[in-house]
Amino acid sequence: MEDALMPAAFFGHGSPMNALEHNDYTEAWRNFGESVPRPRAILVVSAHWYINATAVTAMPSPRTVHDFYGFPEELFAVDYPAPGAPELAEEIAEVVKPTWVGLDRDSWGIDHGTWSVLVHAFPDADIPVLQLAINAMKPAEYHVELGTKLTALRRDGVMIIGSGNIVHNLRRVDLRQETTGFDWAQRFNEAAMACLLDSPGDAARLVEHPDYDLAAPTPDHFIPALYFAGIAAADSSNANVLIDGYLAGSLSMTAYGLGGACPTSTTADTSAASLPDVPADQANV
Repeated sequence: MEDALMPAAFFGHGSPMNALEHNDYTEAWRNFGESVPRPRAILVVSAHWYINATAVTAMPSPRTVHDFYGFPEELFAVDYPAPGAPELAEEIAEVVKPTWVGLDRDSWGIDHGTWSVLVHAFPDADIPVLQLAINAMKPAEYHVELGTKLTALRRDGVMIIGSGNIVHNLRRVDLRQETTGFDWAQRFNEAAMACLLDSPGDAARLVEHPDYDLAAPTPDHFIPALYFAGIAAADSSNANVLIDGYLAGSLSMTAYGLGGACPTSTTADTSAASLPDVPADQANV
């Protein structure tokens, strides 16, 4: 249908080990991928490309980036050989003007914030994938507004995905709390959920929430949700929760969709993949 919008999503990606495991979260990602029309391309805003500029990957064959350590060799062997789309990268740079987006032709690729989810959602790796860098110098409002501008791509078959964790505090990880969240994590996650479902255009105000500093001591994993918020604000339909849950007390695994299927139960009752056996704040997850 002309002007139909390609679905969009935000995934709480958690540990890179989710790429190798099968649990309630990876099943929700798979369900989403199977329920949507085949995209022309996928544009991912990953927490793990967090730099001092706004850029988009523009190489024809992006490499699989293993941007972590302390994990099994099996994880380093994962390859997600999706093609790139340099011509789409140029189109993205045009769509969002006057916001400047640089073209990255060789420095990055597809990092684990992207491929750990896509190996489940789109396992054939035959759809072009691009990543949009998070500009660490910009305020929350910038990211919401840029998400809104990117919405135009959805009318041309491009799926936009944010990948991070709305609550992500590795220094507060407690492995004894496999599937529960600390009180402050639950409060912030619930406030974010209410905002994304009911008033996504106000998502930048979440940085004023009293639990924000604990929930997002560094903003890299939270910001991809702001892009989803901007997209949701420009959409006439409402976002839905694909799955909800916690890992190790201080990570939220909540995922959201605009279009696409929800699992029958949106609350996970099994644990996500575990964190590495190294200090969590040193593992780049």
